[in-house]
Formats: sequence, C-alpha cells, structure tokens
Amino acid sequence: MTEPQVTVGIMFEPKIEFKLNGLFICNNVEIEGFQTVSFCNGKIEWKGDLFEELLFEPEDRHNNSFELRGVTIGINFHWERKENQTFRGSVKFIVENEKITAINIIDVEEYLTSVISSEMSATASLELLKAHAVISRSWLLAQIQKNRDISNCQKIYSTVHDTPRELIKWYDREDHIRFDICADDHCQRYQGITRASTEMVKDAIAQTRGQLLMYGGKICDARYSKSCGGVLEEFSSCWEDLNYPYLVKKRDSMTHTEVPDLTVELNAREWILSSPEAFCNTTDKKILSQVLNNYDQETVNFYRWSVTYTQEELSSLIKKRSGTDYGKIIDLVPVQRGTSGRLVKLKIVGTKKTRIIGKELEIRRTLSETHLYSSAFIVSRLDVDNKGIPGRFILKGAGWGHGVGLCQIGAAVMGEKGYKYNEILLHYFVGATIEKLYL
Repeated sequence: MTEPQVTVGIMFEPKIEFKLNGLFICNNVEIEGFQTVSFCNGKIEWKGDLFEELLFEPEDRHNNSFELRGVTIGINFHWERKENQTFRGSVKFIVENEKITAINIIDVEEYLTSVISSEMSATASLELLKAHAVISRSWLLAQIQKNRDISNCQKIYSTVHDTPRELIKWYDREDHIRFDICADDHCQRYQGITRASTEMVKDAIAQTRGQLLMYGGKICDARYSKSCGGVLEEFSSCWEDLNYPYLVKKRDSMTHTEVPDLTVELNAREWILSSPEAFCNTTDKKILSQVLNNYDQETVNFYRWSVTYTQEELSSLIKKRSGTDYGKIIDLVPVQRGTSGRLVKLKIVGTKKTRIIGKELEIRRTLSETHLYSSAFIVSRLDVDNKGIPGRFILKGAGWGHGVGLCQIGAAVMGEKGYKYNEILLHYFVGATIEKLYL
C-alpha cells in the first residue's frame, strides 16, 4: 500500500477569493496571485469564462501554497467565525447546491500535520500527539473505505428515520459525495498550514507514519471526542445501529474498572450528579491547554456542566432549532440512554405536540443555539404552575462530545502521567492492534 491522497471540502460559497502563493498550473497555463471564482448559471465563472470545474496544481508541491479568504470555522458551534486559511497541495473548485465548493487535494501525512495542530495544541505531549496521529489517520482511511462501500452497495443508505411520532437522525460524513471529508468538526478539524505546527507534531507523525488501528483485518473506525465524562459510549448510540467490538463501555480509568449500568435512569442520574475519578476529570490548565485551542477554551466546563432555560427560552429554542412548534414545553423525558448515560432518545412533551427525537447529536442540536456539550444530562423542572407547566428547566450534564473512542482530555492526562502512545490507544480501543500499512 502506498501513501494515499485525501480530498477535503474546505468552504462552500457563491463567491470565493483566493491567492496562489507561487506558480500553479490550471488548464495548462501558469497562474499565480489573487484570483476570484463565482457561481454563474450552474457553472464556475473565472476570468470571464465558465467552467464545470477548475483544478489548480502547484508546480512546487513542497513550497507553493494557496490561501482561501473567509473560511468559516466552527460551523454551528459557539465559536463560529471566519478566517483566511493557507494550504499545501492542489485546490479544486466544483459546483454544489448553487455554490462553489473549494476542495484541497493533499497527501495523507501532510493532511495529518494540520489535523493534529488544528484538533489540539501543537504543544501537547509527544505521546498524545503520536496517539492522535494514529487515530486521525485510521479514522480518515476508514471513512474513505466506508464511502466506497456505500457507493458500491445497491441498498439505499439513510441517516434519517422520520415519522409523526419519532425523528431519529444521526450526523456522520456520508453526505459528502464528491470529496472524502470536510474540514470542520463535522469530520476532523483541518485548517491547512494556518495553524503553526511544531517540530514535535511533525516528529509524532513521522514516528507513526503509516500506522493504523486495526481489528480483525480492518481499519478501525477510530472516533474521538473532547471529554467522555468518565465512561466511554458505544457507536450505535450516536450513529447507525451497529457496534464495533473495540468501541465498548469502559471507565476512563485504570484504578476504577467497574462501570455502573448507566442505561438505567436512576444510575445515570446518580453518575451525572457526582464527579467520579477518571482521566478526563481534570481542571489542570496546563493539561487542558494541550488539547484545547484558544477558542475551545472559551468553554470552561468539560467534565460536569449545567445549563438553565426559562420556559420562554426553551420553547422558543426548540421551535427554532427543530422547526416544530411544540407549544409550551411540559417535560423532557429520557426514553433511551447509552452506556455512558448519554441520551439516545428523548421525548419532548409540549402543549401542542409530543415527539421522540434522537440520536445524541440531534438532541444536542435541538436543545442549544449551537451544540449542547453532550446528551448525557438529567432534567429538573422548576416553578411548575397549576397546569403542570414549568417556568424553568435545569439541565445538568457530563462530558463534551459523543464520548465514543478516544477521550482527548483523558488521553492528555494519560500522556502527562507517562503512558506511551500505544498504551493510550489500547486503553480506548479495546482489543485493537497497531499495524504499519505503508512506508
């Protein structure tokens, strides 16, 4: 197996301004400097002509780069913003949904240099960076293979189950048809060479070059999130109804191995309201700064958190985010929880409508202007009037993200405690092996 290339969707706009730093080849012509492409009559307008697609390839792939202006990062998250970003490799422009999509074509190992620096601080420990290099590489190649399998399969692949009684929806990367992955948190955070990379990041990638997490001869679907909240979640709680033997219920701890059954409501409530020992149960700013970029640190609570809504805020929020008018919200009722206590299904009871929603990200999207930290929460109803309608709701929760696979904060703590990258990986991916698939 030789080193693969990856196609990354960077931005989607009616008009894209970019700068070619050095000579690039497009349609057998040398081009450099500032350029603009615009959507026009279903095609791409560039220099007065219309094209189905455009490909700009660098003459010197090691030194030339291109800059995209006004790239949106953190889409739908609390820190969403625009910034200019610079990339190595080629840039391709295509038309999708009456917009132009900019796609970066780049070698996998070069791509990883950015991902590691974008997903976490480039000052993280070497063992944590090596662990993240392996899981990012594994996740990427597993997704590319999955996309090929879905394309070759004759069955209709759907991520939505929608009935009047129930909306079950999950968000993965299968909606990217004409490129492998996107550049935002929806897939893996990738910001080109905009994020300064250190020699340690490059060293971590070089030391693990070609290494992948494997199980049963297949590349592991190596998921990760910021904080599991103390217990790892199963795959099926967040995505399609299947589970992998290496993504299992497990305490994020070496000293406490017993895991309460958090699918039971009483146990989940007790767990969320406590603060059990776990690798990711830390407030050490030095460790957190290794995992979290500046805009991630705008969120101060990771392991346990609390959010309060008034009746007016919650009913308005749910209507806005779901597109459904439930009326006044009477209750938020747990229907199904996963192994980490995360809600897989939640019943929204309103004066006008009652409906079950899931899975975990759909719940998080519905109950927040951006994304609720996690779906591992319990609900308290306060100031209930004589009609049974609460005036306030308090959501108390655990963890940040889906909780499947590697816990980034937990892994950072393990790195600080002296665990090697393979020990970190095999703590989170049970029974997997680390194998080198290309030189």
